[in-house]
Amino acid sequence: MNNRASSFLWNLRQFSTLIPTSRTVRLYPLGFCGPKHVYSNRNPRNLLNNFDNRMQAPVRYLFQDALIFKSGDDDFQTKGVSTVTVLTFCRLFCRRRLSFDVEHSPVSDNGLKKTELHHDASNEDVLTKETKPTPINFRKLSQECNSLSDVLGAFSKAPTFPSSNYFSAMWTIAKRMSDDQKRFEKQLMFNHPAFTQLCEHMMREAKIMYYDDVLFSLHAIVKLGIPQNTLLVQTLLRVVQERINECDEKCLSVLSTVLEAMEPCKNVDVLREGLRILVDQQIWKIERVFTLQAVMKCIGKDAPIALKRKMEMKALRELDRFSVLNSQRMFEVLAAMNHRSIILLNECSKKVLGNIHGCPFRILMSILQSCKDLRYRNLDLFKGIADYVATTFDIWKSKQVLFLLILFENLGFRHTHLMDLFMKKVVDEPDFVNMQSVVSVLHVYASLNHTYRCLTQEFLDAMASALTAYLHHISSENLLNAVYSFCLMNHFPLAPVNQLLQKDIVNELLTSGDVERNVHKLHILTTCLQLDDTSYHKATGFALPPLPSTPSRPNAKVAKALRSLLGEGCFSENVQLPHNYHIDFEIRMDTNRSQVLPLSDVDAVTSPTDSQRVAVLCVPRSSYCLDSNHPRGFLAMKMRHLKVMGFYVILVKNWEMEKLRMEDAVTFLKSEIYSTEDLPTADVNFQSTY
Repeated sequence: MNNRASSFLWNLRQFSTLIPTSRTVRLYPLGFCGPKHVYSNRNPRNLLNNFDNRMQAPVRYLFQDALIFKSGDDDFQTKGVSTVTVLTFCRLFCRRRLSFDVEHSPVSDNGLKKTELHHDASNEDVLTKETKPTPINFRKLSQECNSLSDVLGAFSKAPTFPSSNYFSAMWTIAKRMSDDQKRFEKQLMFNHPAFTQLCEHMMREAKIMYYDDVLFSLHAIVKLGIPQNTLLVQTLLRVVQERINECDEKCLSVLSTVLEAMEPCKNVDVLREGLRILVDQQIWKIERVFTLQAVMKCIGKDAPIALKRKMEMKALRELDRFSVLNSQRMFEVLAAMNHRSIILLNECSKKVLGNIHGCPFRILMSILQSCKDLRYRNLDLFKGIADYVATTFDIWKSKQVLFLLILFENLGFRHTHLMDLFMKKVVDEPDFVNMQSVVSVLHVYASLNHTYRCLTQEFLDAMASALTAYLHHISSENLLNAVYSFCLMNHFPLAPVNQLLQKDIVNELLTSGDVERNVHKLHILTTCLQLDDTSYHKATGFALPPLPSTPSRPNAKVAKALRSLLGEGCFSENVQLPHNYHIDFEIRMDTNRSQVLPLSDVDAVTSPTDSQRVAVLCVPRSSYCLDSNHPRGFLAMKMRHLKVMGFYVILVKNWEMEKLRMEDAVTFLKSEIYSTEDLPTADVNFQSTY
């Protein structure tokens, strides 16, 4: 009996090697939530792989059980899940010997031509030659078809391997269409009866087609707008994960582009992590600069700093091979990975400036935005871009120039010639300023404290007229921003101010949006109406909540230098003034500013005209325009108001004071305190030594 059992078991094991093995897959009929089972890791291009796939690459261990979707109540989804058997044949498939066992497939073919898979080699070859149509190139297909539906029609008539050609052809055709036509064609594509069949073919073939075909398919599918949480996309992501070690340089470029276009999800995050490991191993083998930049842009801001530095070193090695386009693109690449490489940025800036003429608007915007994100300040680069735009001002649209000025303002850069040209454009053609641009124009010129001497009043009047025309359409917050900008420029148009100070609008500002910022700007408005020479004499009629107190520490080096120069008891620190103004140091002097008065003597003075109050302000670099002595809007307004309150203002630049020795700091303060020069009689908002 034992001998018979042993013989039976031995024969059963031998028979099992002759029939297909099977595994269980969880199916989600609606097309959402991918299979839980991890696909086999067969590489069809490597004929030395064993059939059991016992040897797995180290990177692939990252992807086990990566695709497990949960429902809203954190329970695994089970509704509508069916269990089927998928046959795995222990033989090698190649592109010229492909056929499907449709009867055992996890999805139906809906009437498409079915082919049985025979295990006899000669029979399989004959049947494949008889039933398999001639493969078609996606470029030829995209030339022969005029719409996405045409491609699907060609597929339904004679489907060929690989299915990636059809998706690539559809994306190639879609790129030639306008946005409206593209939306219409995509809707027809989703409703086409062959679209579902094509997706089913793609999922079946993904395991056995070339790796680059899988990546091109995934790229086309994402670009065509197929939802990312569908079974098709998630299946392809898993296949790409398992075969990631098949990536060559071309595949790295395509994979990086695909991941950049996808939203974060579990499979995407795991695949990105695998890409980082792979790039860390192969970084020195990358030959094309375009591939290097695509990978750098894809690895993300949270990549390890060691990997970022390694990629920076690789880019520096390839610097001599950079084209103009590579140099222009490097700003965006470094911003995408949040890595500020000063050497790399400086070298690319030189090449950009050397080829600035003819540079497209989109590239200029990308460079300036990247500089802002990276906190990279290159005065030569900014000046070169602004000079080019000013020289070719007539060929640019006013909207384009405004976008560039907004970015320059974010960078703190003030180009007088370009801003003068745009101001003249506003005065000459006020109709081009619409409701969206009027707030932005006011913000740029108020923030940078810029004026054009002969056109200042005309410019302000033109902007006030434009704002007045949109009073019944503009939002309360935009109205507040516009009036705040006028306050910085010491201009108070009655209609916008009256509209803003209505109780319902003030209540809306105090209860919605960024309340703290709104309260701050309303305080500035009330201060300007009280201190500046305005034609608005009504009481505001509303009470504003107090501003939060911000603790301030006066500059220790300046305090030490003042003690050395004046002695103890001759100045006050951290002085709080009316109207929510604060000064770092206050000094009392005689009216001629030739002698400092001790604080005890000041108390005995009965008339304020017998002394001069001096305010010492320690200001950061951000209070000035980039690399200039021109104060920005808020600092200029504060200086104007302090002068109205009877102060003489001394500005101490923190970053320059830190560079001075104590003896030099004392000498500087002495020259400023005992100076016989006074502020110019012109509006302090427009004083500048730029």
